[in-house]
Formats: sequence, structure tokens, C-alpha cells
Amino acid sequence: MKTTCSIGPPRPIPLRLYSPDSRRARGGSLRGKVNVTKPSDPNRRRLLLRLLDRVEVVGNALPHPATIFALLALAVVLLSWVSTRLGVQATHPGTGELVVARNLVSGEGIRWLFESVEKNFVRFPPLGLVLTVMVGIGVAEGSGLLTALIRFLVLRAPRRLITMAVIFAGVFSHVASEAGYVVLIPLAAAMFLALGRHPMAGLAAAFSGVSGGFGANFVITSVDPVLAGMSESAAQILDPAVTVSPAANLYFMGASALLVTAAGTWVTERIVEPRLGPYTGPLLPEPLEELGPRERRGLLWAALGLVSLVALLAVLTLPEGGLLRHPGQGLLKSAFFGGLVTAILLAFLVPGLLYGVTVGTIRSDKDVVKHMVSSMSHMATYIVLVFFAAQFVYSFSYSNLGLILAIDGAEFLRGIGLTGIPLLVGFVLLSGFINLFMGSASAKWAIMAPVFVPMFMLLGYHPALTQAVFRIGDSITNVITPMMSYFALIVTFAAKYDEKYGIGTIISTMLPYSVAFGVLWTLLMIGWMLLGLPVGPDGPLHYGAVVGGR
Repeated sequence: MKTTCSIGPPRPIPLRLYSPDSRRARGGSLRGKVNVTKPSDPNRRRLLLRLLDRVEVVGNALPHPATIFALLALAVVLLSWVSTRLGVQATHPGTGELVVARNLVSGEGIRWLFESVEKNFVRFPPLGLVLTVMVGIGVAEGSGLLTALIRFLVLRAPRRLITMAVIFAGVFSHVASEAGYVVLIPLAAAMFLALGRHPMAGLAAAFSGVSGGFGANFVITSVDPVLAGMSESAAQILDPAVTVSPAANLYFMGASALLVTAAGTWVTERIVEPRLGPYTGPLLPEPLEELGPRERRGLLWAALGLVSLVALLAVLTLPEGGLLRHPGQGLLKSAFFGGLVTAILLAFLVPGLLYGVTVGTIRSDKDVVKHMVSSMSHMATYIVLVFFAAQFVYSFSYSNLGLILAIDGAEFLRGIGLTGIPLLVGFVLLSGFINLFMGSASAKWAIMAPVFVPMFMLLGYHPALTQAVFRIGDSITNVITPMMSYFALIVTFAAKYDEKYGIGTIISTMLPYSVAFGVLWTLLMIGWMLLGLPVGPDGPLHYGAVVGGR
């Protein structure tokens, strides 16, 4: 049965949305203790639900995620030794250099392992971003700002639009790089809990927008210039005159944003929430009350502080001679975009301080530091996960196994002789498969672009189309791969609502999104091609230098 929100008239409650002291003993998987009426005949259950249940049970039966990453790191070490003995290698399509599997058991490999443990941990990309942003979030949360904001949104926003709004916000969050993982996902889970809905449904909805919709948006984001630059370099292998604009995929990205929002909303409300059932975990929702006069005044000051901060950053960034502009560099290469994490930190810190001072939850600098320390203390599990995840990711990279897999996969797809739409569909599947092993979009495209961009040009397809098709495959499996840099963080967020939630819970919950996005996004691409629509302002479908007149 579908979970619906039914919030009656406002009733007085404490400031918190939930009571941390309200605990219930609960064990088992996500569905283990929910009040869901099960049919007497198991065969009558939908195949999808049985499959998802099985994925969850198997996944959660695995060891702790930190242990899994440690075991995977050991497996990479052994696999590197086997691959070396077998002579596994591939030729890099961009440089022509021979890529050979590197043995982590050799003297050089062992020395690298011994010297790199600390470096792997410290340089793991999400670690610094997450901890930096959490400093500001800690103040915003500790002061009561986020709680008041959630209450305001929950009591004012149309109930039927909440899911859609969360997913759309996730898609749009790419303008702030990858901050949506840190900010929006836990916020959505808390909002759903406040509405009396399952917090995992909110987490899943936000995760689907932020990660599953990575190749969709209405505006140019920081990843677009990176991918366009690689596409242009790859295209110039064949034709030095070809250029690829950062806006080359803008039209298709906008349509994709609408598709991801609609599909994600449908999956959340028709598949995910009915499967989750009512939430009976340790954090229990309480009735909501209207904001008091002091809280409304605090929100007003917080809003004014945020607007003032945005205005200040705009003055420092937009003019040619702005203090945050590097001389002779464009807007996208300014210090603002380079230090976007700092801007996000301030965007939570400043409003949080103003709100706390207004309502009286911050009375001195000691309160500010206390809130920061509290937020960091909740990240202990994530830090441990990151330590082992970093060892696995960088060991896998050092061994060259991921690079060889990507090269061989690309060569296989080219070698089977597919053409036209089947070729592009195959390319989507290949990109999605490789994404299960390589989390970085830029790293994958650096490998795949020199192969597929010239190949597709020879078949008459413009590099902008090839790039757009790649982004579909790169997005659809983001939500189900532990290789995604922020996957460990998502597991940590989920465990807040029940310590039994693990990798299996996340994968089984997100798998319907991955399937839905894959099918519908591919159909959108096929329809787009059949209609002959450009994928962007400077993104025609066809490359006319080879296929004349098209």
C-alpha cells in the first residue's frame, strides 16, 4: 500500500522534528519490521518486489561496508598479481601507449602501498568537501535553522509536489558542483520524516536527482567545460577544425532534466514508497507546529544574510576586475567556482549564525564551536568508511585494471560492427557498465572520447551527440555503484535512520531508478535522433564533413 502523508491541524511540539531519545528496538532489513500486509501466496507478489527484496537481503548480509572496501582492496592486490602473470594489457587510444597491469605484490607495488595509505585517505575527493561543508551545516543545524526551514516548507508546500520538488532540486544542485550529496540528500530524508513519510524515500528521491540526474540540467555546470574540452581534443584527432562548446548538450540536458524529474517522482511514489511501508525506526516523527514570532524573525534575518552574501560574492566575481576573478581568465575559471565549497560553507554558516543569535540558540562563540564539533562527531562512521574506500579506489587505479577494462570494452563495442541507433544504445550500455568500476566522469571520458568521438565522426555523428549519449550511460548507474565517490556517505546517511541499513538497502532501493532512467532516457535519445533535433546551441546531430549535407 502506498504511504501517504496525513498531517492534521498544527499541535504544539518541541523545536525538534523528532526526538533522538525516542528509540525502538528494530532489526533486520528495510522491510523486516514494517507493517506491510503480505499476501498469503508468495507467488502473487510482483517479480520486481521479490527481486528487490532479494537484493536487499543479500546485500545487507554482507559484512560492514568498511570491511567490504577493505576486502575489495585486498582483492585488487591479488587480481593485479594474476593479471600481471597473464600479461593483461591494452593500448591507450589517445596516446598510443601500451597500458600494462601493474603488480601490487611486486617490490614497487608493496612500496607504493606502504607509502600511499595516508595520501590515499587525505586526497580522496569527497572527504575534504564533506567535512568542510559540514562545518557550516553544523551551525545551521545546531542553531535550529534547518529544523525551522523544514517545518516552514512542510507546512506551506503542496504535499503532492514535495517529491517532484526534491528530485528537481537534486538535478539543479549540480550548479553547486557535488554539494547536493552533502546538503540536499540528508535534508530530503529529514523532510520526509517530518511529513510522516519514510525517510529512506526522501533520501532515495534526492539521491536519484543528484546522482542519477548527473547528465541533466537547465544550465551549464562545472562539468560541461571539462567534458567539452575532452570531446574537442578527441575530435581534432580526425578534424583539427572541429570545436565543441560547453553548451553543446544544453537542449538535450534540459529535456533530460524534465524526464529525470518525472520518472524519479513516479518511481518514488509508485515503487519505492509502497515497498518501504511505514517507517518504524529509531527516529520518530512528531506533529508539526506553526513557527513562532521569534522563529519567523530568525528566518527573515537568515534570508537577509544569505541574500547579502550572494550579492557580495556576485560583486566580487561577475565584474572583469572582481577580486575573485583571475586576471585574463573567464568566469568559469574564477576563484568563486574554484572555491565553490567555501561559498557553500558560508551559505550555511552566515544564515545559521544570524538565526541562532535571533532566536537565542547561539549566545557566544562557544555555542558556535559546539555545533561545529557536534556535526563532525556524527561523521565518524563516514570517515572510517572513506579510509578503506580510498585504499580500494586508488589501488584499483594504480593497478591499471580499470583503465584496461574501459579500453577493452570500447574496443569490443567498436569491433562488433554496430551502426546507427543500435550503436548508440550499445554505447549507453557500455558507459553504464564502465561506470560501475570507474566513478569519475572525466576520467572515463578521457579514455573513451579518443576512441568513440572520432569513430562516431566517421559514421557521420557530431561529437556533441556522442558526448550526450555518454552522459546518459554515465548517469544511470551512479545510484547503484559503490565505486561512486559519495556512495559511502549515502550509506552513512541511511544508517542514521536504522543501523541495519547497509549497501544492500541502498542498491535495492535505488535499482528501480537506475532501470527507469536507463530505459526512458535511452528512448528520449532515440526519439531526439528520429526528430533530428540538435542537442545544444552548437550541438548538431550530424558531422557534415564526412556525411555530406547532413
